[in-house]
Amino acid sequence: MTNSSTSSDDAAVAIAGARAGAEVVRSMYGRRLDRIDKGAGDFATDADVAAEKAILGVIRAARPGDAVLGEEGGQQGAAEAVRQWLVDPLCGTLNYAVGNMLVAVNVALRDGAAAVADPFSGEVFFTDGESAWVRHDGAGDTLLMPTPATRLVDVNLDPPFPSAPGFRAVELLAHPGFVERFRPRVVSTTLALAWVAAGKRAAYVTDGGGFSRSVHFAAGIALCRAAGCVVTGVDGAPIGEEGRGLVVAADDETHGLLMSMVRGRGWR
Repeated sequence: MTNSSTSSDDAAVAIAGARAGAEVVRSMYGRRLDRIDKGAGDFATDADVAAEKAILGVIRAARPGDAVLGEEGGQQGAAEAVRQWLVDPLCGTLNYAVGNMLVAVNVALRDGAAAVADPFSGEVFFTDGESAWVRHDGAGDTLLMPTPATRLVDVNLDPPFPSAPGFRAVELLAHPGFVERFRPRVVSTTLALAWVAAGKRAAYVTDGGGFSRSVHFAAGIALCRAAGCVVTGVDGAPIGEEGRGLVVAADDETHGLLMSMVRGRGWR
């Protein structure tokens, strides 16, 4: 991003891409879908592939010189491209395949604009890299305002668990301090990151690593950072390619409480 105009234009591309993917996801919901096995219990569906194709069409038309890393199609475009889009066309495939509407469409320009679309609510959460907003069909844009008021903390328990045995998110839920101050929600989609940015959740915790270049997490992390959330690994360090877990909180106090619980269990 070289200036505010470029940032705004990139945000428009991210929004258009996320909406295009969301339209496909919405239109194919409830159909009999073929599954594409990825191994280790993971799979994609026809809807994942079709949604990614729709998103790539938007990006290629608007930014033909940019590279794209897609969840389904992998790396595409010039290897030497300075700009790269990260695309997860259907985050929550297992939910979607069994008729659960808890899914998201994630589109992010690496280190830039990003959008997360909820295909079924019609909400699109987006950032130009500086501020974060939500747009709903037929309504204006509303600035995202994180708050811990709900006291709800989403925890992603999906494998793998590369931080174990040092950190297990499931153990956090049994911590006396957690039980006293928060109420857990268990999710399997990164839509929950957008909810932290929007004030619908107080925090989000997950295991894993490599978040800075993840097609799954890049858009949600960009939203949270732009909205002013606190974003670190479970060790309290900045996240990166080799990061340990992810803790995103609406404010410093909530983040501090969660980190004290993590450290109190002897996790490092």
